[in-house]
Amino acid sequence: MADFLMPSLGADMESGTLTEWHVKPGDTVKRGDVVASVETSKGIIDIEIFGDGVIEELLVAPGAEVPVGHALARYRPTGAAGPEPRVEQAAPSAPPPPAPPPRVRAPDTGSERRAASPAARKRAAELGVDLASVVARAGGAITLQDVEQAAAAPAAPAPRAPTDMRAVIAQSMSRSKREIPHYYLATTIDLRRAAAFLEEHNRTRPVTERLIFGVLLVKAVARAAARFPELNGWWREGRFDAAQAVNVGTAIRLRDGGLVAPALLGADRRPLEELMRAYQDLVQRARTGGLRATELASATITVSSLGDAGVETVFPIIHPPQVAIVGFGTPVLRPWCDGDTVVAARVVSATLSADHRASDGHRGSAFLVAVADSLQRPEEL
Repeated sequence: MADFLMPSLGADMESGTLTEWHVKPGDTVKRGDVVASVETSKGIIDIEIFGDGVIEELLVAPGAEVPVGHALARYRPTGAAGPEPRVEQAAPSAPPPPAPPPRVRAPDTGSERRAASPAARKRAAELGVDLASVVARAGGAITLQDVEQAAAAPAAPAPRAPTDMRAVIAQSMSRSKREIPHYYLATTIDLRRAAAFLEEHNRTRPVTERLIFGVLLVKAVARAAARFPELNGWWREGRFDAAQAVNVGTAIRLRDGGLVAPALLGADRRPLEELMRAYQDLVQRARTGGLRATELASATITVSSLGDAGVETVFPIIHPPQVAIVGFGTPVLRPWCDGDTVVAARVVSATLSADHRASDGHRGSAFLVAVADSLQRPEEL
C-alpha cells in the first residue's frame, strides 16, 4: 500500500485545502492522472499521482486544510511504477514536522473560492469571470449556472486571494534575499536578427499561430541552462542538486494581482511552435484555474520578462530553492555600433540573478553570453 501525500508546491507552502476529489475508492489510476484539486495561495491546483494503482481509501474530505506531507489517500500500486515519490523532491521545502490532523474549515459563507466543473471554468474564461468571486450555491464545485449568475450580478469587492498571494510572495522573497547570496550581471542583446526571424516566420501564419519574443527568450535561456548545469537546479539541505531536465519557470501576472511562475517542462528540447502553444495554454490556465502540481513544483530556472511594460532593466529575486533567475526588460530602440557604422537597433537588457553558493560571476557571464548568442541565430532555436 502507498500513500498519496499533500505535495509541496514551493518552499513557501505549508498547507493546502482539498477542494475536490476526481477519483473514488476502486478507481484505477495511472501515473500523471489528476486525482484531486487543492487550493493554495497560488489558486486551485490540480494534483497528479506519481504511480499506477488502484485507489483504496480517501483519507481527507473536501474542505479540510492539510499540512504538506500529510496523507490524502491510500492506493495499491500496480505494475513497475512503485510507490509515489514526494512532489517536494522537485521543489522541496524543509521536511515538515509530524503532521497534525487536518483542520476542517468552517462552512462556506459564499465568499470562498471552490473547485469548478470544466464547463464552468470554460464559461468563466469566456465571460471574464474570476472564479474566486463565484459562489457555489448548491455547495461543492462551482457550476455553469453559478458562473452565469455571477456574470450578471453587480461587481463585488475584490476577493482576498490577491492580498494573500502578495503576502506569500513577500514572505518568499524576504527569505530569498535573507538566505541566498545573490550576485547580479547584466548585458544588452541586439534583437535585429530575432526580429527579422519572427517577422518572416509570422508573415503567412494566422494570429493564433504566431510566435512572440517571449518564447524566443525562454528557448534561449533553456538552451543556455542545459550548457551551464550549475545554474539549473536547486539548493537544498546545504548543497546544490543539478536538475536532469530544463524546466523554465515563466512569471505570469494574474489579473487580480500577484503572479505565479509555472514551468514549461523540457523547454530546451521543444520546438518553438510547440513551446508557444504550451506557453499560451499555461497563461490561460494560470489565469482561469487548472495549473498542475508538477508545473508549479518542478521549475529549475525562471524567466521574468517585462514585455512592453516600458522599463528597460529588471533585477529579479531568485525563487528558492532555485539558484538562478533571468530578467528581460522592455525592448527599446537604441544607437548600436555595427562594425564601423552606428545604426538604430532594437535591443533588450538581459540580467542574471544567481546564487553564489552554486556558481560564480565567470560562469554567470558565460551563461548570459550563450543566451545572447542563441538570439543571434534564432533559426537554430
